[in-house]
Amino acid sequence: MKQTNKHPDVDLYLDALTSWREEVAALRAIVLSRDVEEVIKWKQPTYVVNGTNTIIISTRKDAAVIGFFKGVLLNDPAGILTTPGPNTQSAMYAAFTSVAQIKKHKANLLALITQAIQHERDGRRVEFKKIEEHAVPAELQQVLDTRPDVRAAFSTLTPGRQRGYLMHIGGAKQHTTRCARVEACIPTILAGKGLNGR
Repeated sequence: MKQTNKHPDVDLYLDALTSWREEVAALRAIVLSRDVEEVIKWKQPTYVVNGTNTIIISTRKDAAVIGFFKGVLLNDPAGILTTPGPNTQSAMYAAFTSVAQIKKHKANLLALITQAIQHERDGRRVEFKKIEEHAVPAELQQVLDTRPDVRAAFSTLTPGRQRGYLMHIGGAKQHTTRCARVEACIPTILAGKGLNGR
């Protein structure tokens, strides 16, 4: 078991925190008890194994969070992991509101961290759904059925871009919002671009 050196940028990150500092420090100490590389990415403490982002620590308004980029691969008998959203296929996280809560789950966290590291060393990958397995929102399907130009443009998009539109449009709860999203997306679809105009 190797004690990884602390990265000075993460020290600065901790110093700047106005909430959940003790909880983040506790999560960091647990992760650093394993053989990982500590860096800052996306302005958050991130832990890399074999050059791959494996674990990230962050904060929300209501909690300190430890996230696993390939969380769906982890065996979590204690049930402390949750998915960020219904369309997330890989990442999972655990949220904590006290150092005592983190200490209570330290053994569970160490088991999850150890698994995550081993998965990266073994080169395990998450099997993502193929684009054909994603449901097409009815509001988008109607446009694809009635506008050959949009259907042709959508079919030439990369699977990742198609998935982005399906998730964005389908993620709206209201029919009127889904319709509005479809209309807003038509110009970028016709331009052969992704959801964010790329």
